[in-house]
Amino acid sequence: MVTKPPSGSIPTAPGSYQFKDANGRVIYVGKAKNLRSRVANYFQDPRKLHPRTASMVEAAATVEWIQVRTEIESLILEHTLIRQHRPRFNVRLRDDKSYPFLAVTVGEEWPCAVLVRGVRRKGTRYFGPYPHSRSIRDTLELLLRTFPVRTCSTGKFNQHAKLGRPCLLFHIEKCCGPCVKEVDAATYATYVDGLCRFLNGDNESIVGQLENEMQEASTAMDYERAAVARDRLIGLQRASERQQMVAERDEDFDIIGLADDELEAAVQVFFVRHGRVVGRTGFVLDKVEDLTENGLVDRILESMYGEDTPMGIPKTILVPIEPNDVQTYVGWLSEKRGSNVQIKVPQRGDKRELHELVTKNATEEFLRLRMRRAADYNSRSRALTEIQDILQLPEAPLRIECYDMAHLQGTDYVGSMVVFEDGLPAKREYRRFIIKTVEGNNDYAAMEEVLTRRLSAYVEDRDMPIGERREKSGKFAYPPQLLLVDGGKGQLAVAQRVVAALGLQDEIPVASLAKRFEEVFIPGQQSPVFCPRGSEALFMLQRIRDEAHRFANTFHGELRGKRMVSSSLDGIAGLGEVRAKRLVKAMGGVNAVKEATLADLETLTWLPHAVAEAIYFKFHPPQETNT
Repeated sequence: MVTKPPSGSIPTAPGSYQFKDANGRVIYVGKAKNLRSRVANYFQDPRKLHPRTASMVEAAATVEWIQVRTEIESLILEHTLIRQHRPRFNVRLRDDKSYPFLAVTVGEEWPCAVLVRGVRRKGTRYFGPYPHSRSIRDTLELLLRTFPVRTCSTGKFNQHAKLGRPCLLFHIEKCCGPCVKEVDAATYATYVDGLCRFLNGDNESIVGQLENEMQEASTAMDYERAAVARDRLIGLQRASERQQMVAERDEDFDIIGLADDELEAAVQVFFVRHGRVVGRTGFVLDKVEDLTENGLVDRILESMYGEDTPMGIPKTILVPIEPNDVQTYVGWLSEKRGSNVQIKVPQRGDKRELHELVTKNATEEFLRLRMRRAADYNSRSRALTEIQDILQLPEAPLRIECYDMAHLQGTDYVGSMVVFEDGLPAKREYRRFIIKTVEGNNDYAAMEEVLTRRLSAYVEDRDMPIGERREKSGKFAYPPQLLLVDGGKGQLAVAQRVVAALGLQDEIPVASLAKRFEEVFIPGQQSPVFCPRGSEALFMLQRIRDEAHRFANTFHGELRGKRMVSSSLDGIAGLGEVRAKRLVKAMGGVNAVKEATLADLETLTWLPHAVAEAIYFKFHPPQETNT
């Protein structure tokens, strides 16, 4: 248990404090206006502390602090340290689902509109998130008649550009045919701009522009152009009906709804731009630290706006209750936005009604979450208890690591390590290994190399003096409570040998799961242990093993594909790895690059003429003529 540092040694300035365990890992990060006063609060009678806080103090071995100049700096520092260390006693955010966005690739020569999830990329504008992918497709379907931008992939675009013939979308008037130059760049840019403005909630100016265009064409008796403008206007109006009008047309704000209990909270956020709801998102917070409702709002604001958000930071943020130090958060968000930001609690009128609607959404999602979690938690608890009993483990294996190998006739040999914590995949803990010392097809030797590298790193990290340990050295800092290998008694023997060689045989239990008959082997028994078919335990072990197999094969495929690309395009002057990948993607494959004409290569504006010639002559060497 951590001992209280001398009060005089703690500054009275603002800053961030970190509690660390006996191994030097950060287990809790906090912030304070007055470090001395805040840290002292943890060193009172444990019976007066919240149980979670008391558990954290009991687990801690040391407390450190970093002094800063202002409260805003302490907020930023706290957020940075939580992201870096992911302390187990801090609130954890987990998305309850992966919400889709509508992305417009404005950085390309001919931007396209696509549905995306996950990683954000430079040169792309994101709109949403939307509750369902279907809602994006329906909105886009209506908008394409008004703003006929392309929705095809780069490969398909290049394919039709080579053919000189547009795809079906052009013929049904849902694309203006940039691949065959049916539209000039300036006109296409107006379509892209109009689409982005509409998705950002700026509907009125676009409607007025189309009405004027229709009226001018009609006055000039250009009825064909007037009909086109009319059809575009109808499509726009239908799409506008899908965006709920909730405020004045010049208002931009985010509104946050919250439902929670002692253990977790469900959050729903509506994004309102130009008075219309243009997107929504939701996430769940694990309340592993003692928080008041104000403190929970602190964490929500930090989670939402700590990173760059696709919708940006609006002028106003409506919350269920003010954060603990509202002026600090106002200053932080205003600094990030570049202009003043207000944080308000809606008290009456339309915004109060809208907040009740968002809170109702959060409450309904929270009830669904609890029902799912109850069923899922019970089955996972049963599975872990069954695994403990069947494998004769000293405790339930809350952290299970599973290893598998992948190769093709001894080439591109790789290993995978997947981690399940509390019965759920912990994908941030997954690791991939390139086999370095094994030649040919030898799964036992490859498994021994991978396990030795992983467990040696753990031993090295564990035995390192706390003062000398690097803060970010702990990627293998936690030992598994069950080490599972894919295979039979041979693989199990390898795991036993590695664990014993490192002196971990009393600390890390091992087992293996063979694919053929789904047999589970443990040390000291010649026959497989009895694991009932259809049991929760066998299902979980199979799921972990299959995940390790998938992860290994995926990495093997990536490595093999990269080698094939590099071997074919290797040695070409001016064609490095990044440019080679871009070339293969643009042309639709390595074979397409080999078969491309010089004219095809020169259509790629980003590819220098000299490099295009070098690529062409690599696969089409000039014929020598005898004179």
